[in-house]
Amino acid sequence: MRERTQAILTHRHFQRFIIGVIVVNAGTLGLETFPAVVERHGHLLTAVDHAALYIFAVELLAKVYVERSAFVRDPWNIFDTLIVAIAFAPTTGGLSVLRSLRILRALRLLSVVPSLRRVVSALLRAMPGMSSIVVLLFLVLYVAAVMATKLYGEAAPDRFGSLPTSLFTLYQTMTGDDWGNIARQVMSRHPSAWIFFTIFILVCTFVILNLFMAVVVSAMDEENAEERAAIEDTTAHTERILEELAELRKEVAELRRHRALD
Repeated sequence: MRERTQAILTHRHFQRFIIGVIVVNAGTLGLETFPAVVERHGHLLTAVDHAALYIFAVELLAKVYVERSAFVRDPWNIFDTLIVAIAFAPTTGGLSVLRSLRILRALRLLSVVPSLRRVVSALLRAMPGMSSIVVLLFLVLYVAAVMATKLYGEAAPDRFGSLPTSLFTLYQTMTGDDWGNIARQVMSRHPSAWIFFTIFILVCTFVILNLFMAVVVSAMDEENAEERAAIEDTTAHTERILEELAELRKEVAELRRHRALD
């Protein structure tokens, strides 16, 4: 019975069915944000939402039955369990905020779709390298904010009047949001301010942010390399088994031939 349940859970049609349920459930939760749709089809949306939740719960129970103690050793199983458990939490009184967290069920696509799972694994692998870049970025922002506050605080007090304000303004500049108007406001009093903004944007946007992408791409390459190595090992193991079976068949055929001659 356990083997049959495991075969059902791992079958590609069942996986596609679960993906379809997740997508439909995410769509119904999005439709609940439209008052007119809720007024007309509120009962249907609620029924679909409950049906999807029960399907997810049954799937998790089936996994527990099949995997037993191995279930808790898989981080993706814990992730799915937390998401489904949130949906069963009471949504009245002080816990009504949990109702909005039902949309987290859409994140189950991360554990169901292998390609998304590889991306998330690569991001987690890249976290140590990214933490160093975050520290470097914060250091550059802090140094630039102190300089901007001292240099341009009087010229643009609403932008660089204090250290927290300068940090926010420079973060906005780093993202490219309206940085041209910020620079022009300062340059009206300090024409040479373009040098500061140009160097800051080059360092933050074109150097540090590209380092983020380089670390993530490197982690994804490592993840793909490990996956290819695992597939190659599996293929080699399968080939060895097939070779051994072929040898056994030859030996059995030889024994039968000797018996026939005797």
